[in-house]
Amino acid sequence: MIRIIDIDKPEEWDELVRQLPNHDVYYLSGYVKAFACHGDGHPILLWWECDDVKGACVLMIRDIADDPRFATMEKGKIFDAVTPYGYGGFIFNANPGAHRLNLLRKELLEALSDKKVISVFFRFHPVLENAPLSRELCDVIDLGKTISLDLSDDETIWANLTSKNRNMIRKAEKSGVEIFHDNGFQLLLKFKEIYDETMRNDNADEYYFFGGDFYKSLSEDLKDNYEIFYAALDGEIISIAIFLFDNDQLHYHLSGSLKNYRNLAPSNLLLYKVALWGRGKGYKSLHLGGGVGSGADSLYKFKAAFNRNSTNQFSIGKLIVDQTAYNELVEIRKLSEDFNINSTFFPLYRS
Repeated sequence: MIRIIDIDKPEEWDELVRQLPNHDVYYLSGYVKAFACHGDGHPILLWWECDDVKGACVLMIRDIADDPRFATMEKGKIFDAVTPYGYGGFIFNANPGAHRLNLLRKELLEALSDKKVISVFFRFHPVLENAPLSRELCDVIDLGKTISLDLSDDETIWANLTSKNRNMIRKAEKSGVEIFHDNGFQLLLKFKEIYDETMRNDNADEYYFFGGDFYKSLSEDLKDNYEIFYAALDGEIISIAIFLFDNDQLHYHLSGSLKNYRNLAPSNLLLYKVALWGRGKGYKSLHLGGGVGSGADSLYKFKAAFNRNSTNQFSIGKLIVDQTAYNELVEIRKLSEDFNINSTFFPLYRS
């Protein structure tokens, strides 16, 4: 049976999530509250129980009428959903087996239909490897690889670095770069300043500029699950990043750096020091993520230099709940000159 827990019940939400031995920070109420502030939708937790098997999935519910391309539609009538920024999808306390997964799919479709949700886009968790089980629930597509570091011990962390990366780390240290960390709100504001400058230099999409409410929510609702690390040279912050953590997992979340100092490799040293810090705190892995759009680009290659021996599979999922309503929205989009019927974007009507 599926229960839906709303974000206005954060204590109940987190209590349920923490019943799952493999839960992660992306499933906590405090994490999704920040992205609700960013306009990503209304967060809900799908909680499922069948016999002794339990499962959870977080979704952001989006009113389709909020999309300017469907502004003439009445609000509150039709919705779609997406897993929160980062990673998600169903996680379980045990393998449900094919029979229970078929039951879950039926209950999932009914629950979503009752909420007037016509489609769902999933981003599965590369470290938790929950995509294979979800093939019984939706269409799963394997995309690129992501990188994670084994934090078993200091020797393993160093051994997995490429030789070039080791040299870059040494270069940063010899140049006088130092690494510090804190989680205070003033440092979050400094992070925003450097991060926004980095996004402007990279010509990033408007979505990647997070407002003050986002950072305020992060500092209040997720205060026990993040740490800010920064690289400084002669007292000036030249590279900075937010790391998330929960239940043995450490994640490289958002980062920024000053363009004029990148030749000193401050981010290389920063990530290495974070890995050592995580090992000291007892975390089992540090997940760096992948490249832009899951590609093997320069960002991916930078991350891959931290673990030459391991990659994780990143997969997405597509689920159409109401094919008729889905097709009607596609027909509306066909009236626009900028619409590409051959786009692989999902849902197609939002392309």
